[in-house]
Amino acid sequence: MDVLNELEWRDAINQVTDVDGLRKMIAEQQIGAYVGIDPTGDSMHIGHLIPFMILKRFQLAGVRPVIVIGGATGSIGDPSGKKQERKLLDQAAVDQNVAKITKQMERLFGKDGFTVTNNANWLGQMTLLSFLRDYGKLFPINVMLAKDVVASRLEAGISFTEFTYQILQAVDYHYLWQHENVRLQVGGSDQWGNITGGIDLIHKVEGNDAPAFGLTVPLLLKADGTKFGKTEGGAVWLNAEKTTPFEFYQFWLNTADADVEKMLKYFTFLTQDEIQALMDSMQNDAASRSAQRRLAKEVTTFVHGDQAEQTAELMTSILFGNGDVTKLTTNQVAALAGNVPTFAMQADALGLLDLIVQAGLETSKTAARRAVKDGAIRVNGVQIKDEDAIIDPTTQYDGQYVIVKRGKKKWAVGIVQ
Repeated sequence: MDVLNELEWRDAINQVTDVDGLRKMIAEQQIGAYVGIDPTGDSMHIGHLIPFMILKRFQLAGVRPVIVIGGATGSIGDPSGKKQERKLLDQAAVDQNVAKITKQMERLFGKDGFTVTNNANWLGQMTLLSFLRDYGKLFPINVMLAKDVVASRLEAGISFTEFTYQILQAVDYHYLWQHENVRLQVGGSDQWGNITGGIDLIHKVEGNDAPAFGLTVPLLLKADGTKFGKTEGGAVWLNAEKTTPFEFYQFWLNTADADVEKMLKYFTFLTQDEIQALMDSMQNDAASRSAQRRLAKEVTTFVHGDQAEQTAELMTSILFGNGDVTKLTTNQVAALAGNVPTFAMQADALGLLDLIVQAGLETSKTAARRAVKDGAIRVNGVQIKDEDAIIDPTTQYDGQYVIVKRGKKKWAVGIVQ
């Protein structure tokens, strides 16, 4: 199956210019394909990930990925998908965001065989007069006004700054066409107008026969019609400091049965046969959530790596299953501490009942004594039934942590000061 047929099977194509011509070019020569992202924040979220998954599939098919981080356009603001003007960032914030997003791209695409570039390298060298003379004259106002992204904003108002964004993105495509052999731009469904603007510019400057293609990805909706990627807690980030690998894993693990096949197609590199086998398994035993577990494993590994995924899987088995905390490393306990309530404690030995109350698992020693008597208390994975037991915080996990559990679901991790 060639890459375009695979994308069609995955329902990952919204619009594409000259699909047969693009298929022929990919088969006959190595070309570049690019996706752009403006550094309006210090991390991508999973909504941003969608077009980059498509770019990764093109990379696996022999197309060289080129990623444009908009150090210039990010300081202007893309009106696409926005009902009002974006807040402009200062240059220091843009530069910081560029550096952080570049690291995320290297995590996804590796350090070889692809290019990460910053459009400030060429747009930043352009003067106002050269912009107007070389490019402004090639963009009729009536055509620019007809673009959906502009037309939708005319009533509310759009500044000249954001109005010219489509020209800057078109310049990006032309520059990459000239210097990086880029022949394809990939973007979200709201980028169609900007992408076709770039193709039009290339044809005007390089000739109507100049090969340039565009492909957009559909807006991803869940089965209930809501937009994918949002949770009650907000966006699901690719930055592990903003969304921990455990939280990231849990997001995918909690995918509804009605959505899991779509998410497997979009966000994993599993084959058609592998996905079908998972769906068959789900039909036979939905309670096992085997499809969701595989989805969570694949996406978390892709974004955060094997070790982070294994830790997230271990945390899941511990918090929601019967995992054995006695075998955790100190680093793994630190990961656990990032996902359950914590409390500060001294390195001095203390009584079990005091520990339970200090951990917030019971409100009084009387209630703590009852929990111990009922066999509901475990410290560092070991059940303790002696209410007079003395706990030494320095005996495990390099003396840094104490894990306290009450019943099946109530956890606390003591952080030794």
